[in-house]
Amino acid sequence: MIKKIGLGLIVLLAVLQIIPSNKPEVKTNNPDDLLITYAVPEDIGQVLKVSCYDCHSNQTNYPWYSYVAPVSFLVAQDVRKGRKHLNFSEWNSLSKLNKLDKLDDINEAVEGNEMPMGIYTAIHTKAKLTVEQKNRVLSWTDEFGETIFDE
Repeated sequence: MIKKIGLGLIVLLAVLQIIPSNKPEVKTNNPDDLLITYAVPEDIGQVLKVSCYDCHSNQTNYPWYSYVAPVSFLVAQDVRKGRKHLNFSEWNSLSKLNKLDKLDDINEAVEGNEMPMGIYTAIHTKAKLTVEQKNRVLSWTDEFGETIFDE
């Protein structure tokens, strides 16, 4: 009986591999990207690239496990949700008020330890923010927000 269940699970996993996960497209040309259109401090740019861009930009670096079902479905869903909420690759197309709102969202998410997500940092340990990095991001969102209407 246990062998049949095990065999059934193996067959199910094999069948799942042929179902496309429809991962969001990766785009290399992003003229409205925050890091292209603004002079973001180097340390902040590095934090955003390492800790945020995989889910919150069009420049997702899909790891090997994102090609293996059923995990591929979860990764695709997380990236879709992340891009919908905030897509750094489309930053320059946002209105000034929307940019302020997004900066406030970043501030709240970092301060509340909601981002980067724990499930992401468990696998991508370099994406976990140090206290110093969190403080820098919080300061940067405040400082950057003060300049939005100066554009």
